[in-house]
Amino acid sequence: MPNLPLIIVALLVGTTLLDMAVQPRAAKALRSAAGLWVQGLGLLAGFGLVLALCGNPLAAAAAMLMLMAALVLGSNAKHRVLGEPILFSDLALVRALFRHPQFYFTALSRLQLLALVGGALAAPAAMAWLFVPEQAPHLWGLGVLGGALALLTVSLRLPPWCDLAPVPDAAADVARHGLIATIILHWLRWRGSADPPPSTATLPGPANAGLVVIVQCESFADPAELFGDPALALPGLTAARGAAWLHGRLLVSGFGAYTMRTEYGVIFGRDEAALGFRRFDPYLTAAGEASHALPARLARSGWRSLFVHPHDMRFYGRDAILPAAGFDELIGLDRFAPPKAEQGRYVSDAAITDAVLAQIAAATGPTLLHAVTIENHGPWPVDGAAATGSLSTAYLKLVRRGDAMLARLHASLAARAQPALLLFYGDHRPSIPGATSPDGPRHTPFVLLRYGTDGQPIRGDDGPCDLSPAQLHHALIAALTAA
Repeated sequence: MPNLPLIIVALLVGTTLLDMAVQPRAAKALRSAAGLWVQGLGLLAGFGLVLALCGNPLAAAAAMLMLMAALVLGSNAKHRVLGEPILFSDLALVRALFRHPQFYFTALSRLQLLALVGGALAAPAAMAWLFVPEQAPHLWGLGVLGGALALLTVSLRLPPWCDLAPVPDAAADVARHGLIATIILHWLRWRGSADPPPSTATLPGPANAGLVVIVQCESFADPAELFGDPALALPGLTAARGAAWLHGRLLVSGFGAYTMRTEYGVIFGRDEAALGFRRFDPYLTAAGEASHALPARLARSGWRSLFVHPHDMRFYGRDAILPAAGFDELIGLDRFAPPKAEQGRYVSDAAITDAVLAQIAAATGPTLLHAVTIENHGPWPVDGAAATGSLSTAYLKLVRRGDAMLARLHASLAARAQPALLLFYGDHRPSIPGATSPDGPRHTPFVLLRYGTDGQPIRGDDGPCDLSPAQLHHALIAALTAA
């Protein structure tokens, strides 16, 4: 194939130019030479695969250029909304993208969305139309694929490539080495991580409460802080802080998404420093860490644990991970009535509160109830009126429903007049373009309430504190076993 070298050179030049548009970018225009080498071999392997399938080198090069353009477009949209480029772990969510597209496509403009969907639909038809029946180009494709993969495999075991990206810093690595190289390098580092030794630990002392209620509230943040207006303070949150055993700021790593990072930290109690490259999506490897989860530890002390979330339990693999982590029952979308048209897209926080209170009433022994809400899921349009500036009344409406859930649970647990714990926190801040930014603070509020035998809250002695989700896991256990 006499034109093959020229086509390959054009492909590598074109994809390098496209990569220069990826955010974040370093001060210099080009990425590192080592990163460009990894990117080039990765794209050559993809080119060889497509060539082996269709036999048309121009079509194979065009397909890789389109793929690179789609990755650049998607990564920049994600960076703008969430403050992170595309990660290797995001590729595990491809199936979820088709099952729940509303979670992902809201960051794109209509024109961008049309281009992506149109390209995805046109690509198979174009490949079939441009298919070359001759055997030689397909064999050339296999050769390019095998050669690129072999060279890439050998390179990554040698310096300097084996020393690239030693720590999980996606922004710095993309700026230095490029998007494709960072995806490949981080995936390799992630694959090399190992499960921790199994845990056989139980609670360190006798439990002083037979009921623990944990609520991870979707996009729950303090609007008084979010929008800089004390008049927007949430009454339920204010009252809970005043009665709390412990409260403060939850130092979540994500912004506007990545619910599973916060959820994992609170359930499993392993901090991101210990997770390494697993931190980007800890649920991908959580099955190997199941013995460390709070429900598993409680089960060894005779507790029953339930997980309540009115959504597809296959999302993040919860349907497999959570039972392995010790949850005895998953109460999912099929256990809730569909929301009415005027109630919005998702099951309401009020309906989840009803479900939690019903399970509390039916409990016959020590019980953990972990609920994850979904009603306050974006997008949240920013008000256009000059009087409100960057305020989003759509967000205020929904976050107040989460606050009403907190107030109702607080009152109900106090009325039981039995020992209990209530932990309520936000999974991440909302991404509201024009009102909030991933470059600003990322913390959310948390309150941990401890109820005595008379149902009255037991106040803690400490003031507000800052905790990571994993530290909150251990703070909950400390409250459960406190004298």
